Amino acid sequence: MNASGLLPFLWFLGIVALIPVALWLLKRTPMGGAAAAGVLRVVAQLPTAPNQRLLVVEVGQGDDRRWLVLGATAQNINTLHVMAPQAEPPAPASFAKLLNRERGHEA
Repeated sequence: MNASGLLPFLWFLGIVALIPVALWLLKRTPMGGAAAAGVLRVVAQLPTAPNQRLLVVEVGQGDDRRWLVLGATAQNINTLHVMAPQAEPPAPASFAKLLNRERGHEA
């Protein structure tokens, strides 16, 4: 490679190397979605039809937390109700725990 072609090649390598760095930085800025981290959380969801479901979503932090009951379809999302955060719903028991309980073996 001659000297006149070396400088553009080095610029090209530098720019290609900066692309992952720029994407990594963008991911950590508010514009790239870092602001929403930890502010929005799906608490529960219930499918009602193939493309429809009810969602309970927690938004906000601290004393500003709210639960939104949302109706979601393939075309839009509607807020059905806004309420204060409730106690977390209990996690469903696993099949093995239910079977052991029915057989009389507590796990």
